Amino acid sequence: MEEVYLPPDSQKRLIQLSRNALEGFVRRDGIETCPVDDPHLHTSQFGAFISLHKGEELRGCIGTCFPTRRLYETVIEMTEAAASHDYRVSPIYVSELPQIHIDISVLSPLYLVDDPLTLKVGKHGLHVTRDDNCGVLLPQVATQYEWDLKTFLEQACLKAGLPKAAWRWPETKVSSFSALIIEEGR
Repeated sequence: MEEVYLPPDSQKRLIQLSRNALEGFVRRDGIETCPVDDPHLHTSQFGAFISLHKGEELRGCIGTCFPTRRLYETVIEMTEAAASHDYRVSPIYVSELPQIHIDISVLSPLYLVDDPLTLKVGKHGLHVTRDDNCGVLLPQVATQYEWDLKTFLEQACLKAGLPKAAWRWPETKVSSFSALIIEEGR
């Protein structure tokens, strides 16, 4: 499975782009349109999830495992979506912006797993599908909740709207990915 690498300066630039997108979108005054000349951010091989937190409270988390745009464009698009379209939480308000912390998870391409029990908790993320059902859990979720591998697989199935044991079924596809987690400085 491919590991995701971006140089530190590219990581900082992604955080800046995400912060500018968040501020511009929530304030409704547009996004900074400076050209992005970093070749690492022009790749279209990585997906990205944006997690927005206010203290310990999740205020939005949306992303894609299937990139169709350049990485920086995906990050901007997912930042706006996380701020406004996560059905689990209300949209971000202008008054909250100073307290919002951004985490970007840059995802490797998906890798179909023959034996899910070979995955490593905290290192691998999960993408579980069966028919039209799909559930994604980032690698850090298992660590955050102190789940073992079996619980992580079960929770991914539940997120997909499937029974807990669905990861064992031949019709269920379990794919994995690695992620580079970039945290905004606090």
